[in-house]
Amino acid sequence: MTTRQEDFEAIKTALRQQTRLSAVDAVVAEGDSMALLRLLPAHSVSLILTDPPYHSTKKQNIYGDTAFAEDQHYIEWMEEYSSEWRRVLKPNGSLFCFCASSMSARLDVMLSKQFNVLSHVVWTKPNDPGFDGWKGKMKKEALRQWYSHSERILFAEPAVDGNLFRSPFAELLRDCRRQAGLSMHELTAVIGAHGRVNHGGAVSNWEAGRNTPSREQYEKMRAAIVATGKVKSMPLYEDAIRVFSMDASKEFTDVWTFPSVRPYKGKHPAEKPAVMLEHAIEATTYPGDVVLDCFAGSGSTALAALKLGRRTVAMEIEHKWVSVVADRVQTVSEADGATDQLDTELLPTSPSKRKVPQLPLFEFAGK
Repeated sequence: MTTRQEDFEAIKTALRQQTRLSAVDAVVAEGDSMALLRLLPAHSVSLILTDPPYHSTKKQNIYGDTAFAEDQHYIEWMEEYSSEWRRVLKPNGSLFCFCASSMSARLDVMLSKQFNVLSHVVWTKPNDPGFDGWKGKMKKEALRQWYSHSERILFAEPAVDGNLFRSPFAELLRDCRRQAGLSMHELTAVIGAHGRVNHGGAVSNWEAGRNTPSREQYEKMRAAIVATGKVKSMPLYEDAIRVFSMDASKEFTDVWTFPSVRPYKGKHPAEKPAVMLEHAIEATTYPGDVVLDCFAGSGSTALAALKLGRRTVAMEIEHKWVSVVADRVQTVSEADGATDQLDTELLPTSPSKRKVPQLPLFEFAGK
């Protein structure tokens, strides 16, 4: 498998003509993100953290928010993104998709064709008086439903064909074990994790898509499978198991409490708090991983990724915001001595319109 650095260099090459800013750990690309996505290599991104137009809010100052006459048109548009997200994500990658609470259920059903939707995160915004928008100003007696003071974030992982637990890792482990000629019972004996009732033990659960092994357990299985001589190699732990790093000191439930960004001159209308973006990135990536934002806005996701030592790809269609993102990323990169080029003029784009076939998530070397 390719390294993170090789993946990132391949992304840079793919987006070269659309690149506004290229730095050691960052790329800012201008254009329609669907066309840009189709240029990216398959399985080259560890995390997609993105905030597309909500559609239901119908805000004139957010690009694309009023572009769809019917809800279904919006869902169909998002489904195109879902297919490309599934293609460019690594098998053990993650997706965060911001959305309005009124659209989250329909987006969940659509995303479930390509992903395992793991959580509906509810983002609440306990803002100080004077910074609570319509919540403090509106006439409560005029309400006809509960006032919407939260947004949703759909958290998902790529899925394989199957039933409830469609785990890419489960499929990888099952295929490698079978090719190695080992039974679940035999492989479980290697790691000493037999169940009281199920003799397949932990391996049986993992192949069913329930839970994942620890690093030590995975390395023991990997060594045993390769030792048979029937499987030449298996991915490293970092390439096989989806990252999820959490403890009690962090926001570990599916209700996130982060104040929204207070108004300031030049604020993007849909800007999300940096501390919330950092929370999402830190929990689901390793340092050096590639974080993609297809609707970059003012670049908050890119800056959060760089702050945490990740690589970032920011895509934005509005020229004025591309300039803002490029300036902000350049400032951070220059402070780190990491800028390698700045394109002052965007080159003409000619993105491919071809449909990209769905690729298998994992590849392992057989004999």
